[in-house]
Amino acid sequence: MDTQTLSQKIEELKQKGYLVNYSVKDNRIVNQDEKIELKIDDLIIDDFFRFEGMSNPSDTSILYAINTENGKKGTLVEGYGVNSSISKALAEKIK
Repeated sequence: MDTQTLSQKIEELKQKGYLVNYSVKDNRIVNQDEKIELKIDDLIIDDFFRFEGMSNPSDTSILYAINTENGKKGTLVEGYGVNSSISKALAEKIK
């Protein structure tokens, strides 16, 4: 069982070259470092990790390790379940 925290996993991914900070805006992913919007189809989800809040199990987040067609690797942190802002298109891509 992986007992790493969200911040520890982000740091581990940074050590593996996932340096870009991504966020969700409508049906696009935004490279926050370069202020570039990407289409869902431009993404490759290399991996994802779920984390539950220590004091509240319903406080759940998910960390995505994302790669793009142009080789920009980074991470995206989102709420999971009811708290998620991820579009249906992105959710389908990670299945």
